[in-house]
Amino acid sequence: MTATPSPAAPTRILVTGGAGFIGSHYVRTLLGPEGPGDVAITVLDKLTYAGNPANLDEVRAHPGFAFVQGDICDPELVGKLMAEHDQVVHFAAESHVDRSIDGGAEFVRTNVVGTHTLIDAAHRAGIKTFVHISTDEVYGSIDEGSWPETHPLEPNSPYSSAKASSDLIALSYHRTHGLDVRVTRCSNNYGHHHFPEKVIPLFVTNLLDGKKVPLYGDGGNVRDWLHIDDHVQGIELVRTKGRAGEVYNIGGGTELSNKELTGLLLKACGADWETSVEYVEDRKGHDRRYSVDCTKSPRGTRLRAPQELRAGPRGDRPVVPRQPCLVGAAEGTGGPQLTRRRPSPRARVHPGPVPAFGAWPGDRRWPEPSGASEPCRTPAPSRTPAPSPTEDEEEP
Repeated sequence: MTATPSPAAPTRILVTGGAGFIGSHYVRTLLGPEGPGDVAITVLDKLTYAGNPANLDEVRAHPGFAFVQGDICDPELVGKLMAEHDQVVHFAAESHVDRSIDGGAEFVRTNVVGTHTLIDAAHRAGIKTFVHISTDEVYGSIDEGSWPETHPLEPNSPYSSAKASSDLIALSYHRTHGLDVRVTRCSNNYGHHHFPEKVIPLFVTNLLDGKKVPLYGDGGNVRDWLHIDDHVQGIELVRTKGRAGEVYNIGGGTELSNKELTGLLLKACGADWETSVEYVEDRKGHDRRYSVDCTKSPRGTRLRAPQELRAGPRGDRPVVPRQPCLVGAAEGTGGPQLTRRRPSPRARVHPGPVPAFGAWPGDRRWPEPSGASEPCRTPAPSRTPAPSPTEDEEEP
């Protein structure tokens, strides 16, 4: 009689910052019904102001889920956890630019020292793959065109400088020790479970409450917007099919000035400029424009085009047509195959049919509201957000 082979053990992934906005969505996606089914995840999160345990309630009962409250700067804890895992996906970071301008020490501690603590422990424990989540802000500001991954790093804020440092530290462990390190740099994220100090949830909740929204400077700063569904799908392809020592840009292809974004949110919430917008003093050192060239991809993969920027009671009203810019085709597959539905002089997009996404199909709308009284609100911690907005949405 032939013995039935035992099922393969799941890949054990340590996810840092997994109670935050993007990290928690990554965990929910992998452990959800459309996840790969062959992973077990431990979330390591300090639960600072932006970390919310409720973000993980959907998967808390999953047999492959575990949670550890702790600090990535704690070498003893980190070393113990590394010894129990196969891979790391590192989201944990301080990310609010305005907070970094007020005081950068915590950003250096978490983003630089914390990343070094993790990457050094990963090297010593023999971790197979270390995915480091970073931001397009490390490139600085660009007037025209888009940054490829090879562009020199020119960060302008304490936050982006700390993230650039963490990128270099992580990549140095690949070059020096041969550790399989893969870095992703994303554009601005939006979606459900967003912390309310960020510009989209802050503006929406203010408008629903009849309050004014603060708009920096002349409102001309331009950002590219990426839904967290699309970001998470890109990260997962980098984890499963990316190359060691490589950097991958992940963008949404929807470039909007802050003034254009404000206009869309005003329209979606039934508000007007005259009574709802207050121009405020511009941020110190405010980068004018970000734009990533995201035509590189993990080998042999195709990503579906990003979803539309949506608003409305259920997030099902498109407020700007889809403008694909995420990853196209890899080397040897005919080059990037992307399209766009609305031309923009600011963004770089390559012609061709929209590629089918290779994984994670499903509903890409914002979730149904839990009640009728506040239809656009998202779950958030009961902590007081910073008074000024930020359009920097890359935080985990």
